[in-house]
Amino acid sequence: MNTDTLMESVQTSFRVAVGATASLIEFLQDPQKQSENPNPWNSDWDQLSKEWAEKGEVTEQEARNFVDNMWNQSGDSGSGSEPTDRSTDVAEPSPTNPPTDPEVQSELHELTQQVASLRAELEKLQEEKGDD
Repeated sequence: MNTDTLMESVQTSFRVAVGATASLIEFLQDPQKQSENPNPWNSDWDQLSKEWAEKGEVTEQEARNFVDNMWNQSGDSGSGSEPTDRSTDVAEPSPTNPPTDPEVQSELHELTQQVASLRAELEKLQEEKGDD
């Protein structure tokens, strides 16, 4: 299997999980959406996964921009370095420079666990769909 294809699949799966999470949160926070469509996941899974992947991509970009802005604000306090455009780079945490704030580390760990559980649940639902 081509590693590029594998990475694209992993990235798409991640975006679907993020998009599904964002959709679920929006659904739970908006009573009007709940009353209009009490079970929005009773539709075509292929269409839902495409929508979630698109929403996940937008959410990922917004999160990346937010982190970049925060990074640049903290870096502007005396480093004198030029802000870089990281929107085209793949943002990966550096194992040599972990967040120093314990709260941030705890929140990052919790979010990572949530994403992992969402991925597992999505895979389980896709397997169940394949069994039908």
